[in-house]
Amino acid sequence: MEDAWVVLPDASLEFPGKLRCAHFAIYDGHGGRLAAEYAQKHLHANVLLAGLPRELLDVKAAKKAILDGFRRTDESLLQESLAGGWQDGSTAVCVWILGQKVFVANIGDAKAVVARSSTTDGSENHSDGVSQLKAIVLTREHKAIYPQERARIQKAGGSVSSNGRLQGRLEVSRAFGDRQFKKVGVVATPDVHSFDLTEREHFIILGCDGLWGVFGPSDAVDFVHKMLKEGLPVATVSRRLVREAVRERRCKDNCTAIVIVFRPK
Repeated sequence: MEDAWVVLPDASLEFPGKLRCAHFAIYDGHGGRLAAEYAQKHLHANVLLAGLPRELLDVKAAKKAILDGFRRTDESLLQESLAGGWQDGSTAVCVWILGQKVFVANIGDAKAVVARSSTTDGSENHSDGVSQLKAIVLTREHKAIYPQERARIQKAGGSVSSNGRLQGRLEVSRAFGDRQFKKVGVVATPDVHSFDLTEREHFIILGCDGLWGVFGPSDAVDFVHKMLKEGLPVATVSRRLVREAVRERRCKDNCTAIVIVFRPK
Protein backbone atom coordinates (compact mmCIF):
# COMPACT_ATOMS: atom_id res chain seq x y z
CA MET A 1 0.00 0.00 0.00
CA GLU A 2 1.73 3.14 -1.24
CA ASP A 3 -1.13 5.63 -0.74
CA ALA A 4 -1.20 8.37 1.90
CA TRP A 5 -4.09 10.69 2.71
CA VAL A 6 -5.02 13.80 4.70
CA VAL A 7 -8.37 14.63 6.34
CA LEU A 8 -8.33 18.00 8.14
CA PRO A 9 -11.86 19.40 8.71
CA ASP A 10 -10.16 22.33 10.48
CA ALA A 11 -6.83 22.82 8.78
CA SER A 12 -6.04 26.28 10.09
CA LEU A 13 -5.22 25.66 13.75
CA GLU A 14 -1.64 26.93 13.47
CA PHE A 15 -2.61 29.66 10.97
CA PRO A 16 -5.61 31.37 12.58
CA GLY A 17 -7.83 33.62 10.51
CA LYS A 18 -11.44 34.54 9.95
CA LEU A 19 -11.93 32.12 7.05
CA ARG A 20 -12.73 28.55 7.97
CA CYS A 21 -10.25 26.32 6.16
CA ALA A 22 -10.55 22.57 5.54
CA HIS A 23 -8.12 20.37 3.62
CA PHE A 24 -8.38 16.87 2.15
CA ALA A 25 -5.86 15.03 -0.03
CA ILE A 26 -4.89 11.65 -1.47
CA TYR A 27 -1.32 10.89 -2.51
CA ASP A 28 -0.80 7.75 -4.61
CA GLY A 29 2.82 6.66 -4.47
CA HIS A 30 4.70 4.63 -7.07
CA GLY A 31 8.10 3.04 -6.64
CA GLY A 32 7.55 3.17 -2.87
CA ARG A 33 5.73 5.16 -0.16
CA LEU A 34 8.34 7.82 0.57
CA ALA A 35 7.19 10.54 -1.85
CA ALA A 36 3.52 10.11 -0.89
CA GLU A 37 4.37 10.31 2.81
CA TYR A 38 6.58 13.37 2.28
CA ALA A 39 3.79 15.22 0.45
CA GLN A 40 1.31 14.14 3.12
CA LYS A 41 3.47 15.77 5.80
CA HIS A 42 4.55 18.93 3.98
CA LEU A 43 2.24 20.09 1.18
CA HIS A 44 -0.51 21.72 3.23
CA ALA A 45 1.98 23.56 5.46
CA ASN A 46 3.84 24.77 2.36
CA VAL A 47 0.59 26.05 0.82
CA LEU A 48 -0.22 27.97 4.02
CA LEU A 49 3.32 29.34 4.19
CA ALA A 50 3.00 30.44 0.56
CA GLY A 51 0.12 32.69 1.59
CA LEU A 52 -3.19 30.82 1.36
CA PRO A 53 -5.58 33.65 2.32
CA ARG A 54 -6.89 33.39 5.86
CA GLU A 55 -8.73 36.71 6.12
CA LEU A 56 -10.30 38.18 2.95
CA LEU A 57 -10.54 35.56 0.25
CA ASP A 58 -8.57 36.42 -2.86
CA VAL A 59 -9.03 33.62 -5.44
CA LYS A 60 -5.96 34.60 -7.44
CA ALA A 61 -3.78 34.67 -4.30
CA ALA A 62 -5.18 31.30 -3.17
CA LYS A 63 -4.38 29.65 -6.51
CA LYS A 64 -0.88 31.14 -6.48
CA ALA A 65 -0.31 29.82 -2.93
CA ILE A 66 -1.37 26.34 -4.04
CA LEU A 67 0.94 26.44 -7.07
CA ASP A 68 3.83 27.74 -4.93
CA GLY A 69 3.12 25.12 -2.25
CA PHE A 70 3.32 22.31 -4.83
CA ARG A 71 6.59 23.72 -6.23
CA ARG A 72 8.19 24.12 -2.78
CA THR A 73 7.12 20.61 -1.76
CA ASP A 74 8.55 19.03 -4.90
CA GLU A 75 11.83 20.96 -4.66
CA SER A 76 12.43 19.94 -1.05
CA LEU A 77 11.27 16.38 -1.74
CA LEU A 78 13.80 16.07 -4.59
CA GLN A 79 16.59 17.27 -2.30
CA GLU A 80 15.57 14.75 0.34
CA SER A 81 15.32 11.91 -2.17
CA LEU A 82 18.76 12.74 -3.56
CA ALA A 83 20.27 12.73 -0.06
CA GLY A 84 18.46 9.50 0.83
CA GLY A 85 19.13 7.75 -2.46
CA TRP A 86 15.47 7.03 -3.28
CA GLN A 87 13.47 7.77 -6.42
CA ASP A 88 9.81 7.31 -5.41
CA GLY A 89 7.08 9.43 -6.98
CA SER A 90 3.50 10.30 -6.08
CA THR A 91 0.38 11.66 -7.73
CA ALA A 92 -1.91 13.98 -5.76
CA VAL A 93 -5.50 15.16 -5.63
CA CYS A 94 -6.16 17.89 -3.07
CA VAL A 95 -9.11 20.00 -1.93
CA TRP A 96 -9.03 23.19 0.12
CA ILE A 97 -12.32 24.68 1.31
CA LEU A 98 -12.05 28.36 2.28
CA GLY A 99 -15.37 29.69 3.48
CA GLN A 100 -17.78 28.92 0.61
CA LYS A 101 -15.06 28.53 -2.03
CA VAL A 102 -13.62 25.14 -3.03
CA PHE A 103 -10.17 24.78 -4.61
CA VAL A 104 -9.18 21.51 -6.29
CA ALA A 105 -5.59 20.77 -7.36
CA ASN A 106 -4.18 17.62 -8.93
CA ILE A 107 -1.12 16.08 -10.54
CA GLY A 108 -1.23 12.66 -12.19
CA ASP A 109 -4.26 10.40 -12.47
CA ALA A 110 -6.05 10.71 -9.10
CA LYS A 111 -9.48 12.35 -9.51
CA ALA A 112 -12.03 14.52 -7.73
CA VAL A 113 -15.73 14.21 -8.60
CA VAL A 114 -18.50 16.46 -7.24
CA ALA A 115 -22.13 15.35 -6.94
CA ARG A 116 -24.29 18.26 -8.05
CA SER A 117 -28.08 18.44 -8.26
CA SER A 118 -29.55 19.79 -11.47
CA THR A 119 -32.19 21.82 -9.62
CA THR A 120 -31.29 25.27 -8.32
CA ASP A 121 -32.84 24.69 -4.90
CA GLY A 122 -30.55 21.72 -4.25
CA SER A 123 -33.36 19.16 -4.05
CA GLU A 124 -32.33 15.73 -5.24
CA ASN A 125 -35.43 14.30 -6.87
CA HIS A 126 -37.87 15.07 -9.63
CA SER A 127 -41.56 14.31 -9.09
CA ASP A 128 -41.02 10.81 -10.48
CA GLY A 129 -38.50 10.13 -7.70
CA VAL A 130 -35.50 9.71 -10.03
CA SER A 131 -32.22 10.93 -8.55
CA GLN A 132 -30.92 14.05 -10.25
CA LEU A 133 -27.38 14.13 -8.86
CA LYS A 134 -24.88 14.64 -11.66
CA ALA A 135 -21.25 13.51 -11.41
CA ILE A 136 -18.92 16.32 -12.47
CA VAL A 137 -15.22 15.45 -12.83
CA LEU A 138 -13.20 18.34 -11.36
CA THR A 139 -9.72 17.18 -12.39
CA ARG A 140 -7.79 16.49 -15.59
CA GLU A 141 -5.60 13.40 -15.85
CA HIS A 142 -1.93 13.92 -16.62
CA LYS A 143 -0.64 10.96 -18.60
CA ALA A 144 2.28 10.80 -21.00
CA ILE A 145 0.01 9.61 -23.81
CA TYR A 146 -2.09 12.83 -23.90
CA PRO A 147 -1.00 15.33 -26.61
CA GLN A 148 -0.34 18.33 -24.34
CA GLU A 149 1.71 16.22 -21.92
CA ARG A 150 3.50 14.33 -24.70
CA ALA A 151 4.56 17.63 -26.32
CA ARG A 152 6.17 18.85 -23.08
CA ILE A 153 7.95 15.53 -22.58
CA GLN A 154 9.32 15.49 -26.12
CA LYS A 155 10.44 19.13 -25.83
CA ALA A 156 12.40 18.16 -22.70
CA GLY A 157 14.10 15.34 -24.63
CA GLY A 158 11.95 12.52 -23.28
CA SER A 159 10.04 9.92 -25.26
CA VAL A 160 6.65 8.25 -25.02
CA SER A 161 6.80 4.61 -26.06
CA SER A 162 4.12 2.59 -27.85
CA ASN A 163 2.72 1.45 -24.48
CA GLY A 164 1.93 5.11 -23.65
CA ARG A 165 4.56 5.39 -20.93
CA LEU A 166 7.29 7.98 -20.49
CA GLN A 167 10.64 6.36 -21.34
CA GLY A 168 8.62 3.13 -21.55
CA ARG A 169 8.16 3.11 -17.76
CA LEU A 170 6.09 5.90 -16.18
CA GLU A 171 2.40 6.25 -17.04
CA VAL A 172 1.79 9.63 -15.39
CA SER A 173 3.43 12.80 -16.67
CA ARG A 174 3.07 14.95 -13.53
CA ALA A 175 4.06 13.82 -10.05
CA PHE A 176 5.95 14.69 -6.91
CA GLY A 177 9.42 13.18 -6.87
CA ASP A 178 10.34 10.78 -9.70
CA ARG A 179 13.80 12.32 -9.62
CA GLN A 180 15.10 10.25 -12.55
CA PHE A 181 12.26 11.52 -14.80
CA LYS A 182 12.35 15.23 -13.95
CA LYS A 183 14.88 16.01 -16.70
CA VAL A 184 12.61 14.39 -19.34
CA GLY A 185 9.46 16.40 -18.70
CA VAL A 186 7.83 15.19 -15.48
CA VAL A 187 6.65 18.22 -13.50
CA ALA A 188 4.74 18.77 -10.25
CA THR A 189 2.71 21.73 -11.55
CA PRO A 190 -0.96 21.10 -10.69
CA ASP A 191 -4.12 22.05 -12.49
CA VAL A 192 -6.01 24.26 -10.01
CA HIS A 193 -9.77 24.73 -10.30
CA SER A 194 -12.17 26.63 -8.01
CA PHE A 195 -15.92 26.96 -7.61
CA ASP A 196 -18.44 28.39 -5.16
CA LEU A 197 -20.34 26.10 -2.84
CA THR A 198 -24.10 26.38 -3.35
CA GLU A 199 -27.07 24.28 -2.31
CA ARG A 200 -26.54 22.24 -5.48
CA GLU A 201 -23.26 20.66 -4.31
CA HIS A 202 -23.92 17.59 -2.16
CA PHE A 203 -20.56 15.84 -1.80
CA ILE A 204 -17.11 15.35 -3.36
CA ILE A 205 -15.39 11.99 -3.86
CA LEU A 206 -11.59 11.98 -3.97
CA GLY A 207 -10.01 8.78 -5.24
CA CYS A 208 -6.71 7.43 -6.51
CA ASP A 209 -6.64 5.73 -9.90
CA GLY A 210 -7.30 2.35 -8.27
CA LEU A 211 -10.82 3.49 -7.35
CA TRP A 212 -11.57 5.08 -10.73
CA GLY A 213 -10.26 2.02 -12.55
CA VAL A 214 -13.35 0.08 -11.42
CA PHE A 215 -15.86 2.92 -10.74
CA GLY A 216 -17.15 5.40 -13.31
CA PRO A 217 -17.84 8.87 -11.87
CA SER A 218 -21.66 8.54 -12.11
CA ASP A 219 -21.48 5.01 -10.72
CA ALA A 220 -19.51 6.19 -7.67
CA VAL A 221 -21.83 9.16 -7.08
CA ASP A 222 -24.90 6.88 -7.21
CA PHE A 223 -23.24 4.38 -4.84
CA VAL A 224 -22.34 7.08 -2.27
CA HIS A 225 -25.67 8.90 -2.63
CA LYS A 226 -27.65 5.72 -1.93
CA MET A 227 -25.75 5.02 1.30
CA LEU A 228 -25.94 8.62 2.51
CA LYS A 229 -29.71 8.54 1.97
CA GLU A 230 -29.80 5.44 4.18
CA GLY A 231 -28.30 7.59 6.94
CA LEU A 232 -24.89 5.91 7.14
CA PRO A 233 -22.00 7.94 8.61
CA VAL A 234 -19.62 9.43 6.05
CA ALA A 235 -16.65 7.39 7.34
CA THR A 236 -18.67 4.20 6.84
CA VAL A 237 -19.68 5.27 3.34
CA SER A 238 -16.05 5.85 2.26
CA ARG A 239 -15.02 2.47 3.73
CA ARG A 240 -17.83 0.72 1.87
CA LEU A 241 -16.89 2.46 -1.37
CA VAL A 242 -13.34 1.10 -1.09
CA ARG A 243 -14.57 -2.34 -0.03
CA GLU A 244 -16.89 -2.48 -3.03
CA ALA A 245 -13.99 -1.50 -5.32
CA VAL A 246 -11.60 -4.10 -3.91
CA ARG A 247 -13.80 -7.07 -2.99
CA GLU A 248 -16.67 -6.89 -5.46
CA ARG A 249 -15.10 -5.13 -8.44
CA ARG A 250 -11.68 -6.72 -8.09
CA CYS A 251 -9.54 -3.58 -8.01
CA LYS A 252 -5.95 -4.87 -8.12
CA ASP A 253 -4.31 -1.51 -7.36
CA ASN A 254 -3.93 0.45 -4.13
CA CYS A 255 -7.35 1.94 -3.41
CA THR A 256 -8.10 5.04 -1.33
CA ALA A 257 -11.23 7.22 -1.26
CA ILE A 258 -12.33 10.28 0.72
CA VAL A 259 -15.96 11.44 0.76
CA ILE A 260 -16.57 15.09 1.73
CA VAL A 261 -20.25 15.82 2.43
CA PHE A 262 -21.61 19.36 2.45
CA ARG A 263 -24.34 19.90 5.04
CA PRO A 264 -26.98 22.48 4.13
CA LYS A 265 -27.06 25.40 6.56
